[in-house]
Amino acid sequence: MPDAAGSRAPEELLVGFAAALRRAGMAVTPDRTSGFLQAVSLVGLDDRTATYWAGRATLCCSPDDNELYDRAFAAWFSELPGDVRPAQPASTASRPRTAGGLEMSSGAEPADALLARASDAERLRHRDVAELTEPERVWLAQLFETLVVVPPVRRSMRRRPYRRGAIDLRRTLRAQLRAAGEPARLRYRRPAPRPRRIVLLVDVSGSMEPYADALLRLAHRIVRALPGQAEVFTIGTRLTRVTTALSLRRPDDALTAAGRLVPDWSGGTRLGEVIGAFADRWGRRGMARNAVVVIASDGWERGDPELLGEQLRRLRLIAHAVIWMNPHRGKPGYAPIQAGIRACLPHLDALVAGHSLAAFAELLGVLADA
Repeated sequence: MPDAAGSRAPEELLVGFAAALRRAGMAVTPDRTSGFLQAVSLVGLDDRTATYWAGRATLCCSPDDNELYDRAFAAWFSELPGDVRPAQPASTASRPRTAGGLEMSSGAEPADALLARASDAERLRHRDVAELTEPERVWLAQLFETLVVVPPVRRSMRRRPYRRGAIDLRRTLRAQLRAAGEPARLRYRRPAPRPRRIVLLVDVSGSMEPYADALLRLAHRIVRALPGQAEVFTIGTRLTRVTTALSLRRPDDALTAAGRLVPDWSGGTRLGEVIGAFADRWGRRGMARNAVVVIASDGWERGDPELLGEQLRRLRLIAHAVIWMNPHRGKPGYAPIQAGIRACLPHLDALVAGHSLAAFAELLGVLADA
């Protein structure tokens, strides 16, 4: 594939198109999306006609999908190829817009139009979520599908066969019995890795309102990618579990369901008390034990900062790792001067940025390495 503004931009463009088809009602499964990416890598993204037919061959599962596919292709890639007869003329209003909200010209060269859109998507990944316009937020919501979630792992008590490690006496003796007692090749085993639980505490207070939607979309992406291994709570003036709501397939439906459960949206902040309540209820014998806990908050605390530091110390003794994701961390000139952050720093394994899609991708890398 051609490289436009980074090698990942074309893939994001194609994965976003597959996600748009899925939201429109087509049965676009992950394996079909993977086949689409492989097909386009062979024919070349700069060939609009080849890209069109690659998608028709890999993403459409019945003739009934062709009309919907044509409309979506015309909307996502500006227009259908010249030698393809559309099932229904695409409306001018459905042409895609750039990150600045400007309509892309249908007279542009196909390759130039695709590369320009890919470049806009790459720039959007690094923009501060709080500074985006409404059209940019809509486009950013589609790009969450491109985030790759890899769970952290831990050793389990169970062991499995492996090419090296401790000698597996039982399997070795069985091999010797099958060989009539003759010496056999030694068998080995080692502890089998198991996924480690992830717990997200998302601050939905008034100071975090510009980032709350994006953070919950990130939480939805993690919950959907790791079913049964991720838990999500909102924190503000109280603690609310929203994991079940975020398990819904469509992100917008999931966020709507979560919003109905949260009574303290855009309210105050009592981080020390709320984190203490989480540690008391879900701590030593609950889901926080040996888990990777991510706190997404700017650290503004109306209560006692010393109480917040003490509750973080308790939580760190229970969890495998505690990561604080601060939206202001990635801004130029940032310094952890808030009293709440200063009280928590000694008990954190990492303080990472959380202001853009690129920062969310970096967080997922930190989680995978935890």
